[in-house]
Amino acid sequence: MTILKQFLALLIVCVLGGGAYYATRSDTPSASPDGSRGRQGSGGPVTITAEQARPADFPVYLDGVGSAKARNSIVVRPQVDGRLISIKFKEGQDVNKGDLLAKIDPVTYQAQLDQATAKKTIDEAQLANLQRDLARYEKVGTLAVTEKQIDLQRVLVVQQQAQIASDAAAIDNLKAILDYTDIKAPISGRVGIRNIDEGNLVRAGDATGIVTITEVRPISVMFTLPQQQLPVLTKALVNAALKVDAFTTDSRTLLDSGVLQVVDNQVDPQTGTIRIKADFPNDKLQLWPGQFVNVRLLVDTLKGAIVTPTASVQRGPNGPFVYVVTDGNTVSMRPVKISQQNEKDAVVAEGLKAGDSVVTSGFGRLEDGKAVKLSDARPPDPWATSSSPTSPPASSPPAAKSSTGSGQSSASDSLPPAPSIEAAVVKPADAAVEKAAAKPAPDTAADEASGKRQRKHKRQAERDGASAPP
Repeated sequence: MTILKQFLALLIVCVLGGGAYYATRSDTPSASPDGSRGRQGSGGPVTITAEQARPADFPVYLDGVGSAKARNSIVVRPQVDGRLISIKFKEGQDVNKGDLLAKIDPVTYQAQLDQATAKKTIDEAQLANLQRDLARYEKVGTLAVTEKQIDLQRVLVVQQQAQIASDAAAIDNLKAILDYTDIKAPISGRVGIRNIDEGNLVRAGDATGIVTITEVRPISVMFTLPQQQLPVLTKALVNAALKVDAFTTDSRTLLDSGVLQVVDNQVDPQTGTIRIKADFPNDKLQLWPGQFVNVRLLVDTLKGAIVTPTASVQRGPNGPFVYVVTDGNTVSMRPVKISQQNEKDAVVAEGLKAGDSVVTSGFGRLEDGKAVKLSDARPPDPWATSSSPTSPPASSPPAAKSSTGSGQSSASDSLPPAPSIEAAVVKPADAAVEKAAAKPAPDTAADEASGKRQRKHKRQAERDGASAPP
């Protein structure tokens, strides 16, 4: 009999424990796929963000890719041979036109100039003597000399005058050569890294040169555009000078703004593009020769266009459309016609008017006529809206001894294992009830149903414990 009582007690514990666990699990609200609980399931309103379409001036740009190019770039080369005795610039220095950059040893060229100057002095003295002789011949006439001697003397004077003129030209040439020993900046700009050091022997026409000077303020940018955009470009050029913006290669940082200068006179037949040149002041030196840049050319501005965020425009089999939020917190799918678009805004030619509220995010479960809810409105708390407070934990059932009545008192007293059976039956039920009571109930009806099941389990446990065979 003892084994039978223990088996029955174990069976009752298992049944009641399983029932309590199932009751507590079935009363717990399940999570919906979008992270909400309980009554907010997949059939609830869709959380969205929205913005209003607005009138605005929308700039129309043509985008291209190009590179910065110095307006002038000069390789400074020596014009005479000699030893480089000094360098007067620092690498990376800004220089002005005419500044002294380097000096070649001038001793040899100075000597040649002095020699030419002395020769001219000798020729000038000889010319003076010939002119005096001619004057004497002409004074005495044919009484002392023949006419031929007079004519010959005139020829000698002219020859000597020509020789002096040649001497003067030689002196000017040697002065120029001597000046070439001072190497000066031919343009204003920035010097680069020098190619030769002080003390080296340089020769006229060296390919490498001494240094390169580039003009970086102002600077030019060469870029290309597809030939399909040429009609729009030429039409815009008629009205006014076009503004050009240069950006970094990621198109996030504006480097400088300039003006379009030249559109090439022919299209490249191999690439189908046309070359364009723009000048930039480059006051902050953000552009550097050879630097790749993204170029944005302003060709038009749409005044008072209806603008909507680009994120609101969706693509479907019938073309672009947007979801418009109606007064009843539902959405209406509306086809639109987009005339211009960039990474931020889109110009709607047809389908929207100013003030329409369009959906910009939350498209996952949207469809025409779907109820929506703006994300800035806090969703209701399902645990705080119950019509009644959470049910308190049920009290422990009375002992089996008092519930059986006076007629069963002797039988209860003769069953020593009965108290342990009651403890085994009651404690799991109490634990389950306390666990269920510790969780917030989402609904009053669910609380009442759970309480009824728990009380039913307790009464059944009391009857089974009281009617157990001795």
